[in-house]
Amino acid sequence: MTSPTRRRWTGIVAGLAVASLALAGCTGGTAATDTSGDQLLTIPREDMGTFTRNFNPFSPNAAPMTGQAVYESMLVYNPADGGTVPWLATEWETSEDGLTSTFTLRDDVQWSDGEPLVADDVVYTFGLQKEILGGFEYVDSVTATDEDTVTFTFSRAYSPALFEIGQQVIVPEHVWSEIDDPAGETNPDPVGTGPYTEVTTFQTQSFDLGKNPHYWQPEKQKIAGVRMLAFAGNDGANLAAVDGSVDWAPQYIADIENTFVAKDPEHRAYWFPPTGSTISWQLNTTVAPFDDVEVRKALSLAIDREQIVAVGMNGYTVPADCTGLSGAYDTWRSETVVESCDWTSRDVDAAGAMLDAAGYPLGEDGMRTFADGSPFAFDISVGSASSDWLSVANIIAQNLAEIGVTVTVDAPDWPAVSAGYESGDFQSGIVWSNNAPTPYQFYRGTMSTETVKPVGETTYENYHRLGLPEADELLARFAATSDPAQQTEIVDGLQQLFADNAPVIPLFPGPEWGAYTDTRFTGWPTEADPYATLSTRAPTTVLVLTSLEPVVS
Repeated sequence: MTSPTRRRWTGIVAGLAVASLALAGCTGGTAATDTSGDQLLTIPREDMGTFTRNFNPFSPNAAPMTGQAVYESMLVYNPADGGTVPWLATEWETSEDGLTSTFTLRDDVQWSDGEPLVADDVVYTFGLQKEILGGFEYVDSVTATDEDTVTFTFSRAYSPALFEIGQQVIVPEHVWSEIDDPAGETNPDPVGTGPYTEVTTFQTQSFDLGKNPHYWQPEKQKIAGVRMLAFAGNDGANLAAVDGSVDWAPQYIADIENTFVAKDPEHRAYWFPPTGSTISWQLNTTVAPFDDVEVRKALSLAIDREQIVAVGMNGYTVPADCTGLSGAYDTWRSETVVESCDWTSRDVDAAGAMLDAAGYPLGEDGMRTFADGSPFAFDISVGSASSDWLSVANIIAQNLAEIGVTVTVDAPDWPAVSAGYESGDFQSGIVWSNNAPTPYQFYRGTMSTETVKPVGETTYENYHRLGLPEADELLARFAATSDPAQQTEIVDGLQQLFADNAPVIPLFPGPEWGAYTDTRFTGWPTEADPYATLSTRAPTTVLVLTSLEPVVS
């Protein structure tokens, strides 16, 4: 399962038959080529059985690569090395009081139709973003000081603003201002600043993006273009990777050393840094017994994270601790909180005792019941296409059976699962979390009252619907300061609050999936050269697209 910053799963509607159709454009083991014979970088998308020609960056159903190859942001944050790369902006500065941030744009950037990128495009983009999707509530105004300078004025000091603003993709005002319904627009022929903007072919199972003819870094457009292939699950995408039909495989591959690398160890490799979002077991806290922190901790104690990681995740990651933090935040992690934690290492006896004390005793048949005598039973929801997370859910079910709790794994398609999370119509599920340059967004999405929506009202974070006023206070303090020492102290407090309240049950840091073959392209990011991750959902994808070079035969 790939794990981006915020996920919405769409289009998982078919099986291996669709995989065969998607591969029709490629001959097994040979490169995809464009009409001129140049090689295309071929990438599978394992969670979309079909593609829709929608390149609207404001749409939750945008085609893959919309925000990676077509549209760009002012900066790119790289979680693999913690660095920030200037992109459409060359520099930025925040005032001492934290109430303004000013970005200086590059003066040599053109849109793919030849028009220049100007500061008014940035101003327009943020107005459109707030109109369509909301957010940026702390931004009072966005002003073009001149053609290359944009100033953001805030209603309050908000230190995460720099990265949130900097990573928003920018759209051209001269195009989008002519669109009557920007939210519903499919934008089939996009105009962007990215390296690969031209939709040269589009079919439901595959599409090609060609070079932007006006790209501001033409010397970095060394690949001819990008070909995306649609698959309705990991199996078909993995088959394409194993037989050499794709160059970049950014999805879960079981036993990757034997199934993928061993086929051509000289040219195949993978890198799965645990810098993705934390993967958690989220319990719907609007219903009993999940509203009881002692029950949440007891269920956490009953699960075997070592088994989950070793078997369910093929040893590709590590067990989570009770800070909830992924590997992206190792420098923030409080060892004091980690060492004092008592609910993330398996202890079946302690789990049983806690459930007994909470009023859910074992019956003579070895099963636990609720207060009304009904079985202590519930569902875990997870999308059917995610074989790794299905395995994890089944292990949880097996573990809980040992303490007399019955868990059923409910596995429809991802759109149905996500809809349940978003509306609050679910009991429990395996869920990704917010992922950003600092832990602020993770803790906001798991503990802030500001992110809690009533059941029935759609939300895209805090599916478990738990908010703590104490978290609001700490988060507000974090946002109000840019002092590293103060931020560290505040995050220590957030970690302790998370450990005390177990708002979600963290399982493991999400690996940033990425495997590749260098038979056709070289220059891939690696652990030794972590200039980007190998995720094709991440903002760093554009760094890879502008670094790869074709192999000259």
